[in-house]
Amino acid sequence: METLEVGRAKLTWLNGGVNHLDGGAMFGVVPKPLWTRKYPVNEKNQIELRTDPILLQIDGKNFLIDSGIGVHKFTEKQIRNFGVLEQSNVEQSLQELAMTTLDIDGVLMTHLHFDHASGLTKWQEENLVPAFENATIYTTEVEWYEMRNPNLRSQNTYWEDNWKPVQQQVETFSGELEVVPGLMMIHTGGHSDGHAILVFEEGEEVFIHMADIMPTHAHQNPLWVLAYDDYPVTSVHQKEKWMKTGYAKKAWYTFYHDAHYRALKFDTKGELINQVPRQRYSYE
Repeated sequence: METLEVGRAKLTWLNGGVNHLDGGAMFGVVPKPLWTRKYPVNEKNQIELRTDPILLQIDGKNFLIDSGIGVHKFTEKQIRNFGVLEQSNVEQSLQELAMTTLDIDGVLMTHLHFDHASGLTKWQEENLVPAFENATIYTTEVEWYEMRNPNLRSQNTYWEDNWKPVQQQVETFSGELEVVPGLMMIHTGGHSDGHAILVFEEGEEVFIHMADIMPTHAHQNPLWVLAYDDYPVTSVHQKEKWMKTGYAKKAWYTFYHDAHYRALKFDTKGELINQVPRQRYSYE
């Protein structure tokens, strides 16, 4: 498992599964000859997207950034359509760190689409129960409302199975939430109306988790946003803002979806100066 230390924060990438989505949808109006130079595509025009939660350990607390795609949460048709080749192994990843799900104090949900939230619940015999029994689940007030009241467009990604069993664990916020000193969840909108990013600062040490406003390293350009975005112009403006902020601070940018990099650092001009590549394993 790859790790990164930023100030007093330690980040470890867990195995949350993988899916494959249409490359055209993931890059919106960007022509295919341009985006395929930056991110590999398969014969079905799909790109590989990890769904790997980040274990964030800070101030004696264990947080997860998003939850993975879970286990046995998809129909055969969904597995085929979403290109799910590997389901979550979050519990096994925690075991390798001498931890269990009981050790997770909080789950920081950037948003609640199925590929981020399906790992919040798990099967116990024939019932769905909380996957992280002791955790507080943090999300924006807007996102929590959308999750429970999806519209015609969003009902395919906000699933009742992912919220009903954990509703007593959810704590919402509007605007900003300081989780621990220096660690902020910030409502951006864009990808979804309630989408949030994470920003951590300790002196000159900074990481920014852009979630699905910049799901992969190939989405660095502020204009390269997803066709899946509910509010793409908001995504553009928010990405432009937070890329400028991060460049000025030489921040690390961390990824949940990227199949090739866990984190990247850029200089003040946006040029790459450091990286944490994703390890490939023999079973892939």
